[in-house]
Amino acid sequence: MNTGERNRTERRLAAILAADVAGYSRLIGTDEEGTLASLKAIRAEVIDPRIALHRGRIVKTTGDGMLVEFSSVVDALRCASEWQRGMADRNAGVPPAQRIQFRIGINVGDVVVEDGDIFGDGVNVAARLEALAEPGGICVSARVQEDAAGRLDLVFEDLGEQSLKNIARAVRVYRVGPTSPHPNPPPQAPGQARGGEGVIRAGASNHPPFPGLDPGITGEGGVGADAPPPLALPDKPSIAVLPFQNMSGDPEQEYFADGMVEEIITALSRIRWLFVIARNSTFTYKGQAVDVKQIGRELGVRYVLEGSVRKGGNRVRITAQLIDAETGTHLWADRFDGSLEDVFDLQDKVAVSVAGVIEPALQAAEIRRTADRPTNDLTAHDLYLRALATINRQTKERTLNALGLLEQAIAIDRHYGPALSWAAHCQMRFNINGWTDEPEVARRRAIDLAGQALQVGGNDPDSLVNAAFVLARFGEDIGSMMALVDGALALNPSFALGWVHSGILRLWAGQPDTAIEHVQTSLRLSPRERQGTPLGAIGQAYFFKRQFDEAAANLLLSIQHDPGFPIPYRVLAACYAHMGRLEEAREIVARLRTITSEVVPDLSYLRNPEHRELLLSGLRLAMGETA
Repeated sequence: MNTGERNRTERRLAAILAADVAGYSRLIGTDEEGTLASLKAIRAEVIDPRIALHRGRIVKTTGDGMLVEFSSVVDALRCASEWQRGMADRNAGVPPAQRIQFRIGINVGDVVVEDGDIFGDGVNVAARLEALAEPGGICVSARVQEDAAGRLDLVFEDLGEQSLKNIARAVRVYRVGPTSPHPNPPPQAPGQARGGEGVIRAGASNHPPFPGLDPGITGEGGVGADAPPPLALPDKPSIAVLPFQNMSGDPEQEYFADGMVEEIITALSRIRWLFVIARNSTFTYKGQAVDVKQIGRELGVRYVLEGSVRKGGNRVRITAQLIDAETGTHLWADRFDGSLEDVFDLQDKVAVSVAGVIEPALQAAEIRRTADRPTNDLTAHDLYLRALATINRQTKERTLNALGLLEQAIAIDRHYGPALSWAAHCQMRFNINGWTDEPEVARRRAIDLAGQALQVGGNDPDSLVNAAFVLARFGEDIGSMMALVDGALALNPSFALGWVHSGILRLWAGQPDTAIEHVQTSLRLSPRERQGTPLGAIGQAYFFKRQFDEAAANLLLSIQHDPGFPIPYRVLAACYAHMGRLEEAREIVARLRTITSEVVPDLSYLRNPEHRELLLSGLRLAMGETA
């Protein structure tokens, strides 16, 4: 075969995604080494897994950009929207000047393929659409919008005909997703489209990104075009504490305002007759123009607390107001001033005042008796708050950053139980996620830190739950660890994370029914949290119950929420194998290999030998092994 024949061109229809980093030159000029390191981590943790997940092909990369080819418009749009959501999560708490944000353009059309590269008008239009997109945004052509109509739960804002550089014809352009039409759209009511004229809301997808995924399931909350009904009110007074505004004029103080809310939520959660929504759900409203009545419906609460924090020099001012979410009536408002040395007292005063309005007969002493402080050192506390701002995002880079801050806090106060327990949790992540060349060192360190947290943590729920979780993962008596978690939940019945960990411990202990019950409790306490871990735990429980259809549905949703977490892939592959769906099982294994090299890990943490064998045999079948 001659050279001309070997290199002959091919034409095909494709969806083309073009992306670049907004403000790349400025970022490089400010911190070249840090920017390049961050981009490398972002590729590995956010972008590449999603491209693989949605069957994309990276055609080429530049210093700040990327061209990706998809055979499906739906796959391209799913990838782009999850990519931008992943970056928004990653940028939370990062100062604006240091944020890495992408602009994405998507077009569909004929492309010319030669030696793996693609050329043509379709590619050029995608590149011009990317240039029109805002940082963190997505722009698409009319052809993309038409192909997606009725197939994805996305919002399209019509920007009209646009003249694009070096493109002979005008192109109708649509802006997509959470950046359209408002930078921070308010929570959406069931069936209500955002925006107004020119905004098109697509329906549910008929082309799921995973084998067996039901139509109507998307990556945002696991729902399609039909929003969930309002949640019923609990049988006791219920409250959600919204993120307080940072009025300090310094974005670097955002963590302090968030930490203030965290402490108020914790203080309220210790009141057993209150039902308190978890921070991870209320913080989904951060930066948004909120409708308190709608928040009450979405979270299923009677009361909403909102306010602001101003920190200047050594002084702190907290303003707060309590609102009846059913009527919108303001029930109470107050202002609390003090020095940084008084910050713990200020937080308690807010909680006491709020509880007193909800239930006037409450004695303030009841709160103060349950609000024993794990540390009185303000510097250690400040470091701990900084760590909490990143610890929920399970990436190697953020876990390492959080661990460094926690170790500084521990060096100041070696009896700081929550800091010790979260440091143990970080070390556990390094061990089980393969993020270290010395996994045994990380395991021993995690066990040691967890033991210290139990010794000094007293009745602090965070200390008890995290320490018990780590010790159970590494072989400690499961019954004793479950008893510790039960004790923490008795102290704080509104501790959503505690209910998740309690459910997972029950899963490890071979009690799938109790696991489902406890995890569902956590979902009610945190209805808007990214729910990859809870749904994955429910899916595993159904798998061990051999209810494979229910297992697969929950595991698919878990992967949609958290596509970089390997455990649901393993269980889903085994689930499909036991269902006889071997081709789909092998496809899931292939996707798992893009996330981790460890397809079959050590499963000794599963105490029930039948459960271990069920998972192992399914994985062997999925991998094509006969023994």
